[in-house]
Amino acid sequence: MEIKRRRSVLYVPGSNVKALAKALRRGADCLILDLEDAVAPQAKAAARQNIRGFLRDGAGGQGEVIIRINALDSALAEADLAMIADAGADAVLVPKINGAPDIRSAAAAMAAAGVAGKTRLWVMMETPLALLEVARIAACAGARSHALAALVIGSNDLYAELRARPTPDRAAIAGLLGVCVAAARAHGLDVIDGVYNDFTDARGFAAECRQGADMGMDGKSLIHPAQIGICHEIFSPDAAQIRWAQEVIAAFARPENAAKGAISIGGRMAERLHLENAKRILFLAGMQGPQG
Repeated sequence: MEIKRRRSVLYVPGSNVKALAKALRRGADCLILDLEDAVAPQAKAAARQNIRGFLRDGAGGQGEVIIRINALDSALAEADLAMIADAGADAVLVPKINGAPDIRSAAAAMAAAGVAGKTRLWVMMETPLALLEVARIAACAGARSHALAALVIGSNDLYAELRARPTPDRAAIAGLLGVCVAAARAHGLDVIDGVYNDFTDARGFAAECRQGADMGMDGKSLIHPAQIGICHEIFSPDAAQIRWAQEVIAAFARPENAAKGAISIGGRMAERLHLENAKRILFLAGMQGPQG
């Protein structure tokens, strides 16, 4: 499984030409160029053309670029996918997913539109039904073409549909978020935490980032470039994690440990699964290349 750095995932409205022009300089690991919620109905066609120009001007090599299309059952998704087939993207983010059949429908729609098979599929987890069906959704990860790669939490929609009250500890949805992480890990997917709406509240944003990182999230969705620095700090390995990862890798590399499944390192037990985690930590810290 290839490791990707997805600590920060910045939404950029396709209708905002100035934001698109500046997006690559912001330093986010991933960009979600939005054709859905952030774009007014009368601006959809212009937004497609803006994104087409952005992609054709050489967005590649600057981190992943993901396009959030309109809902598959809308009249807009077909035109969205046709633009992506022509201009290219690293992934397509599909909203309003409710179950595994929607994943198969999304992949089929991408194929029918001519979207390249290497283009990954990301999905929004933003409805109660999707959260109840997340294990079956995540199990769709094994497709050879248009493979499912990431789950993205849509917390604003989720709160609204649950009729729940947002609180700093996210008590209303914390259990659901944990189930999403478990499903993602079971099937080799990444899971991206939802947005924090008040981009002027650095302290509150940092606290929610820490909560997401503690849960096991790979990164966080962002609505403003000002959130990138804090996000990178919290979702990157700290010095203690890096030291432990280096010790684990060095220990398993010794000839006497080559065939062992578990070894003792400084009085702590380490297994082969810890070796894979150690490699991921060093990659996220920028100290090792991606693992295939």
